[in-house]
Amino acid sequence: MSAVDDASRREPVELTRLLEDDPADLYENAPCGYLSMLPGGRIVKVNRTFVEWSGRTAEELLGASFPDLLTVGGRVFHETHVAPLLRMQGAVREIALDLELPDGTALPCLVNAVELRDDAGAPLLVRATLFETTSRRRYERALLAAQRAAAEAEARSRGLHQAVSELAAAVSVHDVAATLVERGRAAVGAVGGAVWLLPAETPAGRRAGRRPGRLVAQSGISPALRSQLERLGGWGARLVRPGGVRVVPLGPDLERAEPGLAAVMAAERVDALVLVPVAAEGRPRGLLLLVRPADGDGELISLTEPGTAADLAAADAELLRTLGRQAGQALERVWLYEETARQAARSAFLLDAARLMAAAAGVTETVERLAVLAVPRLADLCVIDLLTEHGWTRPAARHADPARQHLADRLREVHLPTSGGAHPSVQAADSGRTVWVREVSEGWMTRIAQDERHLAVVRELELAGLVAVPLMAEGRLMGVLTLGAGRQRGSFTAADVEVAEQLALQVSQVVDKAQRLELETRTSHTLQANLLPPAPPPVPGLQVAVRYVAASQGADVGGDFYDVVPLPADGTVALAVGDVVGHDITAAAVMGQLRSVHRVLLADRPSPSAIIDRFQAGWALLGLQRMATALFGSLDPATGQLRLSSAGHLSPLLVTAEGAEYLDVRPSRMLGAPPAPAPAAEWAGVLPVGATLVLFTDGLVESRSADIDEGLAALRAVALAHLGAGPDELCDRLLSELTGSHRADDVALLALARV
Repeated sequence: MSAVDDASRREPVELTRLLEDDPADLYENAPCGYLSMLPGGRIVKVNRTFVEWSGRTAEELLGASFPDLLTVGGRVFHETHVAPLLRMQGAVREIALDLELPDGTALPCLVNAVELRDDAGAPLLVRATLFETTSRRRYERALLAAQRAAAEAEARSRGLHQAVSELAAAVSVHDVAATLVERGRAAVGAVGGAVWLLPAETPAGRRAGRRPGRLVAQSGISPALRSQLERLGGWGARLVRPGGVRVVPLGPDLERAEPGLAAVMAAERVDALVLVPVAAEGRPRGLLLLVRPADGDGELISLTEPGTAADLAAADAELLRTLGRQAGQALERVWLYEETARQAARSAFLLDAARLMAAAAGVTETVERLAVLAVPRLADLCVIDLLTEHGWTRPAARHADPARQHLADRLREVHLPTSGGAHPSVQAADSGRTVWVREVSEGWMTRIAQDERHLAVVRELELAGLVAVPLMAEGRLMGVLTLGAGRQRGSFTAADVEVAEQLALQVSQVVDKAQRLELETRTSHTLQANLLPPAPPPVPGLQVAVRYVAASQGADVGGDFYDVVPLPADGTVALAVGDVVGHDITAAAVMGQLRSVHRVLLADRPSPSAIIDRFQAGWALLGLQRMATALFGSLDPATGQLRLSSAGHLSPLLVTAEGAEYLDVRPSRMLGAPPAPAPAAEWAGVLPVGATLVLFTDGLVESRSADIDEGLAALRAVALAHLGAGPDELCDRLLSELTGSHRADDVALLALARV
């Protein structure tokens, strides 16, 4: 109010004039455009503001059609929406229309219009106001773009968070790869995706381009496109280098470089391939390939120079890079977990192998059990060759697939290794070193095959890798362990080879021990058999049966002996049965010496007790390092006079028609023990006609599951069950019913029947 008063005091006449002229001036110079139109759209009045905005003169505008001043889209919208709405409602508010300026540019405006009608309701005039909204439109578009960017950023963040959660929960390589494909496709709207991974053991710095990738997961990729990508072999692996996300668009360069791939992409309306490196701590681990449309033409990037994201949005490229890094870290964790599990399985396998081989009785059983254990836990094929005194043998060949076992049998029966050949088992034997075949190719199979039939067998095995480890013990070659991995398993890793070498070391030690034991057993049995006397000669008035049976397990060869010596001077028969302490070659040798000394002592026809006393007195002179039990006796076949003396030995069993009883022969000290203060005791009696005297060693009545008293009772029970049996039949019955086929100790058995 004060401002108006001040102006009135200064120039009251001018102010009055301005106030009177203000409506006209406001119309002409208003901050918006005014125009009046007839109902058909012909302009009949405009203000100066609209004239200036339109870039035309007032004369050009008056009489012109308002819709003709609009852009093509504006004209269509005016005819289809604005005019009908104005006719129905009589007014429209804030309708966005674009004026087309003389230079072809568009001027965005907001239109308000009202239709004036006569008393009958017929339209007379349309009055409209236009507000120029260039700045407002720019602001609105910027706001919409910001909202869109925020929504996309939120979606990316949400997708990345979900991807990280899923990768963290992944427990296998396939889980990681499948998550990467799914989230990668969703991130950029790809129609397909696939993941190739490099081998987990690829160390940092190794040239990944020489290690073809392995397809682990794929989705939405046609067989034809997948075939083209796999045909390129290590193509994807070569792209896993620093340089970020790459785009390979369909274009002339791709058509020249890879016409097959370009043709398939064109046929399937695939415009570009997006390549995302999968890496962990700078080490390449694989490649994510996405199939998506890409607007515009691009040039094929160099396969050896770092590429760019081309038409890919920077935020999308960064999201894909992050996914690749997260997947790489997840792979590292999964590989570590799987390797830990594999290491535990390898340790368990080696422990099981040690237990299995410890329970095996001989070389053949050892290697056969090992072959059964090795497949499929360690390999798909296990072949064991042994070098014996007769040359190479192949006691074991096993395949994990029963349908292919006949191929392993063929290798075992026909295609044995030949000296100087190219087969890995021969090379391992010749060099004394492990031979690791990382890749089985057609050329390799042709080189190692002995003939066409051998080549056919090798092909049918479908091996991906092979390792041959020599079996060495103290520098001595004993054989070769050969393991094969099928294509489904994949080639062996360095850890697998290490386990194979550890297994071969175990096998070598067990086979060496078993071979030595078998040799010692054969030697001991041969020595013992040669030291025992021949079959006793016929003795008038007596039926004599003798049995010597070696232990059935291991090299437990003892010093058991027997002797039946007719003395020509008086017709008596000297008897002896004994057992040297120990189960080895030394015990057998001591047994032979005792039998020889016993026969020498018989030259003077001493009594059984005198024989024991002489042994005790001269034991130190014999230089024997082992003690022994023995039962000596003399029998007169004509009268049945029987005299017996025991040096710590079991009493004999007397079997008559009425029953069976052990004779009460009081034992003296064992041979080799400090001499007793008194002479050895002697039992004297008569062996009735028809009675049988049974002398035996402890191997007949002792066992690990029962004490000796139970064994003696069992012996008497068998004798009672066969009272009418002769000496030969009785010996056979006793052996079969008391020892069976498994004997832990040697048995010497002597039966004499007076007839």
